[in-house]
Amino acid sequence: MENYIIEMLNIRKEFPGIVANDDITLQLKKGEIHALLGENGAGKSTLMSVLFGLYQPEKGEIRKNGEKVEINNPNDANALGIGMVHQHFKLVEIFTVLENIILGVEPNKMGFLQKKEAREKVVELSQQYGLQVDPDALIEKISVGMQQRVEILKMLYRDNEILIFDEPTAVLTPQEIDELMAIMKGFAKEGKSILFITHKLNEIMAVADRCTVLQKGKYKGTVEIKKTTKEELSRMMVGRDVSFTVEKEPAKPKNIVLSVRNLSVKSKTSELHSVKDVSFDVRQGEIVCIAGIEGNGQSELIYAITGLEKPSHGDVYLNGENIATKTIRDRSKMGMSHIPEDRHKHGLVLDYSLEKNFILQRYWQEQFQKKGFLRFDEIRDYAVKLIDQYDVRSGEGPVTPARSMSGGNQQKAIIARELDKKGNLLVSVQPTRGLDVGAIEYIHKQIVAARDEGRAVLLMSLELDEVMNLSDRILVMYEGEIVGEFDPQKVTVEELGLYMAGSKRQDKEQEEQTDGN
Repeated sequence: MENYIIEMLNIRKEFPGIVANDDITLQLKKGEIHALLGENGAGKSTLMSVLFGLYQPEKGEIRKNGEKVEINNPNDANALGIGMVHQHFKLVEIFTVLENIILGVEPNKMGFLQKKEAREKVVELSQQYGLQVDPDALIEKISVGMQQRVEILKMLYRDNEILIFDEPTAVLTPQEIDELMAIMKGFAKEGKSILFITHKLNEIMAVADRCTVLQKGKYKGTVEIKKTTKEELSRMMVGRDVSFTVEKEPAKPKNIVLSVRNLSVKSKTSELHSVKDVSFDVRQGEIVCIAGIEGNGQSELIYAITGLEKPSHGDVYLNGENIATKTIRDRSKMGMSHIPEDRHKHGLVLDYSLEKNFILQRYWQEQFQKKGFLRFDEIRDYAVKLIDQYDVRSGEGPVTPARSMSGGNQQKAIIARELDKKGNLLVSVQPTRGLDVGAIEYIHKQIVAARDEGRAVLLMSLELDEVMNLSDRILVMYEGEIVGEFDPQKVTVEELGLYMAGSKRQDKEQEEQTDGN
């Protein structure tokens, strides 16, 4: 009989209107990396939250090393050596790295906090596992990749031997993903056991030993990675064949919709500029992608274009009108749709229902209000239409609180709202972050359809496959400047990588020649 370090047997977890986990069994071997795969809303995060003590199942039991255990809360999980890095990090932004790592298990002597020995342990762990961090840095001042390192160090500080990673690469750059994969392999060699939730089939093929697939809350099967393929896994997950390439006709660009001229944006953390004198155009009927390694000014550029941040210099024209000082509502009324980078901070009001989130930027329109009073029947019908059209999975339909939905379904709700606005400019940032392959295929088709309807699309993505597949033109940013413009049909991923890393840049002559062609 196989020895398992963790067994979740016949787990059932219900929420209002939905069975998130329906009789699921998951068995984890010591020292293995076990992937958990499924569509958005398939019940993966719920199952891991049951293991970590955040939820109590209606049925089923959990065993550790063959013995039944009770996990009523995360403290019980930690006591059993179970740690979890959540999809949306559980960090206190105004605390330092060190304070976050020791929070809840603070070393003390006679009631006095002993930070010195905690710091020594954290520094030792960070060096041992190649997770370099500054213990005194504030969480709000460090990158997302660094925040994830803090979450991993929290688990190591508590001597956890079973490590749960929930969508750990959704917010990381390609380089950070490679680092994380190497770290996970190192953990497994040491004898730690890893449960790894992801939608990215390449990552599963690269690091996992086995994979358990869930579909709509039910167990579909467990396979050994050496004996399967990406195509087979995607079929198990969505129940059909999925295309991994974007099918689209060549672009037919027309009039300029968005024109950015000499735009500069000051850095929030220094006196320098995050964006330096950037100029480019986006035309009707084309998808222009801003590519680059995270932290090279792409986010600040998008913030300035969409109104989330004020530029220090330069102009932004939408349909010929300067909008550099316009409000976000004005930009929306003028035809700008925006799928934001941070769905929680800028995309949704988490405590509002799904239907209220759908009309956030349109509630004053005639369709949804009459003489100042909201037309609730119209709002409900509109929400039902979008839920059905974009397959947004929500336990209570239009009245589901946005907070209770899975990350991928929150993302689908934002995409549904923004694509349905029918403006003439779509600014789309990491549109498929956290989505499964079936949803990615659908969203890519929708973005191409928006282009073909005559919309101008400005895309910002850290996924090189998405950049190469979806865009008609690629602009590479490095240290706040555009260092190259490329046709995705004529450039290689390796060459793009050199520009993204700052090793190469097009000179002005080349740029002028490109513009002239």
